[in-house]
Amino acid sequence: MKTMVLTLFSLSLIVSILLTAFTINSSNSNSGLRSFKSFQEIEDFVKAKSFEKYLEYYFGEGYWLEGPRLLLSSPEALEAGSIAGAEYSTTNIQVLGVDEADIVKTDGKYIYVISESELFIVEAYPPEEMKKISSIRVEGTPIGLFINDDKLALLKQSFATRETGSPREYPDFYQWVTVLEIYDVSNKRDPVLKERVSIDGTYLSSRMIDRYVYVVTTSLVVRIIEDEWRVLMPRIMVDNDTFEVPPYKIFYSDKSEFPVSYTNIVAVDLYSEERLEYKSVLTGYASCMYVSVNNIYVVMPEYSWLRNGAESTEIHRIKIDGLEIKCEASGSVPGRVLNQFSMDEHEGYFRIATTTGHVARFFSEATSANHVYVLDSEKLQIVGRLEELAPGEEIYSARFMGSRCYLVTFKKVDPLFTIDLSNPEEPRVLGKLKIPGYSDYLHPYDDNFLIGVGKETVEAEEGDFAWYQGLKISLFDVSNVTSPREVGKIIIGDRGTDSPALRDHHAFLFDRKRSLLVIPILEAKIFREKYPEGVPPYVYGEYVFQGAYVFKISPEEGVILRGRITHLEDTGDLEKSGYYFSSKYQVERSLFIGDVLYTISKGKIKANSLTDLLEISEARLD
Repeated sequence: MKTMVLTLFSLSLIVSILLTAFTINSSNSNSGLRSFKSFQEIEDFVKAKSFEKYLEYYFGEGYWLEGPRLLLSSPEALEAGSIAGAEYSTTNIQVLGVDEADIVKTDGKYIYVISESELFIVEAYPPEEMKKISSIRVEGTPIGLFINDDKLALLKQSFATRETGSPREYPDFYQWVTVLEIYDVSNKRDPVLKERVSIDGTYLSSRMIDRYVYVVTTSLVVRIIEDEWRVLMPRIMVDNDTFEVPPYKIFYSDKSEFPVSYTNIVAVDLYSEERLEYKSVLTGYASCMYVSVNNIYVVMPEYSWLRNGAESTEIHRIKIDGLEIKCEASGSVPGRVLNQFSMDEHEGYFRIATTTGHVARFFSEATSANHVYVLDSEKLQIVGRLEELAPGEEIYSARFMGSRCYLVTFKKVDPLFTIDLSNPEEPRVLGKLKIPGYSDYLHPYDDNFLIGVGKETVEAEEGDFAWYQGLKISLFDVSNVTSPREVGKIIIGDRGTDSPALRDHHAFLFDRKRSLLVIPILEAKIFREKYPEGVPPYVYGEYVFQGAYVFKISPEEGVILRGRITHLEDTGDLEKSGYYFSSKYQVERSLFIGDVLYTISKGKIKANSLTDLLEISEARLD
């Protein structure tokens, strides 16, 4: 026992010395992010942090030994383009000028669509002559694509063998890699692969700004090989040349409690085969990211069972400018982040909305609360906070718009909070609206109106919760920020109705000029005659329709259903699907070119008139 205690004491002393060394060895202590000097430094840092967690797990934080007590220090708008005079919709993005990868893109004449293991190029305009003209076979799992004039960037994920290499020799093993393929599509009938960039790790997210594509992945730091744990270096392959990210391009932060993965950031110039830059950050597992024109903010959740379950979110800011990548700042806030819309950069400040604790069926058992923090974007230090919003509930959607934040929390009813951020040091609630249901996604109609897409709900009698029902689209008037109002609402279907727009904002098509809103929906319907004693709120409906729902939406008229477009050729498939529906003909995306609405599934593209929704033509993808 004495020997074990002395061993643990020695280990903890080593940990303390190692961590102190890293703290002292800071060339830029204000930034929060520092680079390594050697592979040995990386290995020592990872082992030190891992030993710290190991000792905390068995003995508790600030554990006692026979001797002194050692405390160890520890990712905005739908902008229409035009070609030859015809306006066309672009991908629904969060930040103007920062494009996001998606499975469908258009340049106003051609539609580029990923369907299962192929990428098709379809000549879509004029619609009467729509036809498929070429395809690219996708080896691996396709993720999305970008279009930049005559360059097409295809993102995919696959397994690859990690070959033996320096500075340590590793036996071969398979791991995930994210691949960026760049094609010359100046001849749409004959796309030519120009460059392939493979990056260690699973795909986190990507963006395109001007001619530059930024890809972010997460890869393992440690791998158990032959009963021995090895620290790995992230690797990048350009065509057939493989190289490791050198230590001086790998950054770390003392705020990282458990560095188990690399967050790899790669910048690629689409118009130069020789130009590429990359950096890595040694962190926990990255969950999502927000990207402005100048910065990438990557966040990592942290959960400590040794600190009464306290949660926090680690934030790292990476400055981008063309091929320039600078890992500049690191910070943290309490709570966990829902998605990229929970974050925003505005006039030198970074704003973030989080939730702490958990929601329970009974309010007395719930510990959750919601918070908004404002950080100085330069150093990522908290300068303003608004805490303990809607106790017992959690954030379902968020949207930052200029000096305002709109927040939807939910447990039984839907409080829409309007929050003033004009004074970054003193954020405050201006008003709130409580209505049945909730919104999973918020989208600006203009400065005074907000669109919400979510679910209608019915309060449960047996606890402090609600049963969700059909899909709900709301139009909120937020012109009077102290008293927001729901001025339009439509409910589609019953319990079981679903839409990809609830989880992926790229499935949401909105154009204010045309008062147009298009959402793919799988509608479920409850047949009341089957329940003579009344329909229980927990009963699911039966699937009756899948396709694009086309709405007219405006402050004057609210939300009006104009019509529906389906790709299903056998409606009997809906009846056979039970509680899960999957078909190659389920509509996933929509876009417009001129006065034509295009709906896209994996099996076909349909062109319909925006005037009367009558079908013009279709192009099959199978």
